[in-house]
Amino acid sequence: MKKYAKFISLLLAVMMFAGVFAGCGGGSNTTSTEPSAPASTEPETTSTEPVSADFTTITEGVLTMSTNAEFPPYEMTDDNGDYIGIDVEVAKAIADKLGLTLQINDMGFDAAITACQNGASDIVMAGLTVSPDREAIINFSNTYAKGVQVVIVTEDSDIASIDDLEGKKIGTQMGTTGYIYCSDTPENGGYGEENVTGYDSGITAVQALINGQVDAVVIDNEPAKVFVQENPGLKILDTEFANEDYAIGVTKSNTALLDAINTALTELMNDGTFQSIVDKYITAE
Repeated sequence: MKKYAKFISLLLAVMMFAGVFAGCGGGSNTTSTEPSAPASTEPETTSTEPVSADFTTITEGVLTMSTNAEFPPYEMTDDNGDYIGIDVEVAKAIADKLGLTLQINDMGFDAAITACQNGASDIVMAGLTVSPDREAIINFSNTYAKGVQVVIVTEDSDIASIDDLEGKKIGTQMGTTGYIYCSDTPENGGYGEENVTGYDSGITAVQALINGQVDAVVIDNEPAKVFVQENPGLKILDTEFANEDYAIGVTKSNTALLDAINTALTELMNDGTFQSIVDKYITAE
């Protein structure tokens, strides 16, 4: 009986300690208000134990992500207006790991970065390339993908290589690395701002190419493949413009959240969840 009584006392003590510890976690599972339409998609993921970390978010219990949902296959909307794509599902899986609900705020590409910089969102995911200028205003997670900048032209174009872009009218998405590279001075490897037009989205830039307003579009390879597939008469040049690293942008001051995201991202890569998400949207060639 004494042994049994001691066991009950020990069990109660453990339960009380666990209750106190659970109340101190930064990543709570508090129910939050539903985001404004279109509602964020919550793709099915394997249920996992939340990552233990002492972090905060701008809204308790919610991971707020800013993005530009016009960048397939990383972020886009389906026929129902729901958010889908690699970044969307990875962000949802990370939020699950952290015990949070994901909220997606769709806006322009530049605005998405600014929202993270100013603390209006916790993270930004938009096929975001790591660069020194961006590292000065936001933190970056570990790299989760490689981006390749390519050139889209019409099938009858006389542009056959990167060298042929000199003196041509080039379209890009405003604020992207494609725009930054191309609009730089010729001394720095660019083509000059006067020869580059930045559009609100990659889709708009491609439409300008179809309409003859620009001679080529410089954009990331994966969305380029989608745009070419959906628009007969276009092709991608068989030469790469640049190689880049994609990562998650995190508000500069929130280093605890950055650490938690890196831990969750590593776990998703190690258990195969990340690759299964990528395989849904990018098929092996």
